[in-house]
Amino acid sequence: MRVVVAHNRYRQAQPSGENVIVDSEIDQLTAAGVEVIPFLRSSDDIPALPATGKALLPISPSYAPAAQRDLDRLLAEHRPDVLHLHNPYPLISPWAIRTAHRHRVPVVHTVHNYRQVCSAGLYFRDGRICTECRGRAIGLPGVVHRCYRGSRAQSAVMAATLALHRPTWRSVDRFIALTSAVAGHLRDYGVPDERVVVKPNAIADPGPPAPLGDGFLFLGRLTPEKGIGLLLDAWQRHPDGSLGTLRIGGDGELRPLVTSAAAGRADIDFLGPLDRSAVRDALRASAVVLAVSTWHDVLPTVVIEALASGRPVLGTALGGIPYLIGADAAGHAGTGAAAGWVVPPETAALAAALPVARASAAALAGVARTRYETTFHPDVVMKQHLAIYEAVTTRIT
Repeated sequence: MRVVVAHNRYRQAQPSGENVIVDSEIDQLTAAGVEVIPFLRSSDDIPALPATGKALLPISPSYAPAAQRDLDRLLAEHRPDVLHLHNPYPLISPWAIRTAHRHRVPVVHTVHNYRQVCSAGLYFRDGRICTECRGRAIGLPGVVHRCYRGSRAQSAVMAATLALHRPTWRSVDRFIALTSAVAGHLRDYGVPDERVVVKPNAIADPGPPAPLGDGFLFLGRLTPEKGIGLLLDAWQRHPDGSLGTLRIGGDGELRPLVTSAAAGRADIDFLGPLDRSAVRDALRASAVVLAVSTWHDVLPTVVIEALASGRPVLGTALGGIPYLIGADAAGHAGTGAAAGWVVPPETAALAAALPVARASAAALAGVARTRYETTFHPDVVMKQHLAIYEAVTTRIT
């Protein structure tokens, strides 16, 4: 099978799990015997564009002429079985779907965010969940609030793009929803159930889990939507040392809040940004991993890393987190008990759950590992992935 994987890489200055997932997926597909033809663009290349390319940037989210010409040539030359689209913005554009269909190539799209509706892609604005653009013909609130790149002009372009390409998105042959929450978003958008498949990402098997450590681990961006403020507020409701150690790994705009909290309590250990080896060490040292996002987090990879390491997860009941833990109907199917706990994104609820999670962690360690093996192991996920390609390989007529 021959597959074109199309993705506009996010800037290196804006660390992106999506870039990592696409790279990993290309490697996994190649290992499975798929001939992968990458069609990649990078937002880091924008400053080096020629004058004509820069002049056309304002329309690129709607229609990127250079990318469409290149894609047209690539499809004519290689005649792939499938075009697999990830992020199209800003240098590819959803027009790639139309270009592929013109060549009678079916399109699979992995939905990494909510940008079919939301200009920012997050359903999150000014420190709270925001769905003001849902159900509108054009997302004017996103323009008013400068939701795309902090610019009213760029937000207007993105809002117009989303309105223009509503029929384009709905023509995709198969959507890959990373969790049941994303599947619900697509249904709300008007995509029929038969064109949506829930298939999460996979991560490599780290091997048999180490014995449980003690305390809790937060890994992620130190930003409002990731819930670090919520977590620290909940932690402060318990006496110093009563829950073991809270380890915090990551960086971001709320770093001063974290360093201040760590300076004031002996049971908070701020680890700063971590490389892969340090992440593994932090997981081994801990008993429970925290995923306390205050937005509808699509698929926080840290949850899968925790499960693979045999660590149960305490998370908020938002976005894909319940599915990942196995605490919703779709996540529960055929897997038995949930591999952790979910609570409302409220200080009191999280504070009450912390001692419960610490006391029950050992009982759920095996459940966590089983959840990984049955749902997120590369062998399981790639089998689903290839089945999706097989289902759409009949040429468009």
